[in-house]
Amino acid sequence: MKLRKVSTAVVAVASLSLAVSACGGESSGGKDGDKIVIGIKYDQPGMGLKTQDGKFTGFDVDVARYVAKELGYTEDKIEFKQAPTAERENLISNGDVKFVAGTYTINDKRKAKVDFAGPYFMAHQDLLVRADDNSITKAEDLNSKKLCSVTGSTSAQNVKEKLAPKANLQTLGGYSECLNGLENKAVDALTTDGTILAGYAAQKENQGKFKLVGLKLSDEPYGIGLKKGDKDLQGKINAALEKMQKDGSWKKAVETNLGPANYKADPAPAITEKG
Repeated sequence: MKLRKVSTAVVAVASLSLAVSACGGESSGGKDGDKIVIGIKYDQPGMGLKTQDGKFTGFDVDVARYVAKELGYTEDKIEFKQAPTAERENLISNGDVKFVAGTYTINDKRKAKVDFAGPYFMAHQDLLVRADDNSITKAEDLNSKKLCSVTGSTSAQNVKEKLAPKANLQTLGGYSECLNGLENKAVDALTTDGTILAGYAAQKENQGKFKLVGLKLSDEPYGIGLKKGDKDLQGKINAALEKMQKDGSWKKAVETNLGPANYKADPAPAITEKG
């Protein structure tokens, strides 16, 4: 009887070890049949969107897929994970994702916590207003207005600190929440990168409701965020981005995802984030 109990315990321990090692392999993000987990936005049409049928679309998604393929991962080994603006550094530092491609502006504050590859796109901050509102034509007009942006966004800080210090700034968890506020007249404008705003304005259900003011309030170089010190991965991602530009895939992805919104993209930027 005792013998049986011991062997049962051994089997249980062995099974547990196997389960743990299998689990570790899956989250490692390495090759050998393992998956890669990539952080993207789920709520940004044209850039990173999870559709109702569970598919992922957008320019950032196309870039992420291209990079993953160059790193040796087939489509079925790619897992996308939601990376809200305020959580991106944590997801990277904790190892929950291998990298983040989610309208992630490279700046010194973020570079203190994570490394970047790229940039792979140059965006500019703009304003989205209701289609019938002609009272906002420049940043200073926001001083007497209610402005919405997303928690942790550089756009909100830029407006409050430099452009319209008297604006009534509200920060919410996601851009779709700001968009609802704009439509319901709870806020007067939504600010973030023009790429994101164009994506929302071009959605079928939003056509005719909103318009871009057409400002270039800042330069926003989008990079791919990765764990600090991983120079090997940084180099491989940079090589993938350069290849994407050269073989025409970058231009095609821009036209497919941002063309319908009549967004005029800057040329592909030079890669500057190198170890």
